[in-house]
Amino acid sequence: METRAAMAIPQLTPAERDTALARLPHWTLTPDALAITRTLRFGDFAQAFGFMARVAIVAEKADHHPEWFNVYNRVEIRLTTHDAGGLSQRDIALAKAIDGFID
Repeated sequence: METRAAMAIPQLTPAERDTALARLPHWTLTPDALAITRTLRFGDFAQAFGFMARVAIVAEKADHHPEWFNVYNRVEIRLTTHDAGGLSQRDIALAKAIDGFID
């Protein structure tokens, strides 16, 4: 079985994080500054699930997966990069992709 060498994923600096978040007005920085969150509400469960399916395809292609929670028409999303120990450019890119499905 072939293995790939792990590549370090850099955590965003506070300045990079602040600049990125200024362009993501619907996302909230967690109190520990290690993740961003967004809560979305849809018309019903089918719409919420359809949204999650679209995001799942993008996330899988990017090899970067959200932490999320769904109840009926509500989807709560948390983005962080565990390998970076906090926020990385991967989170920002996925947040922008998610916003593209909504906004």
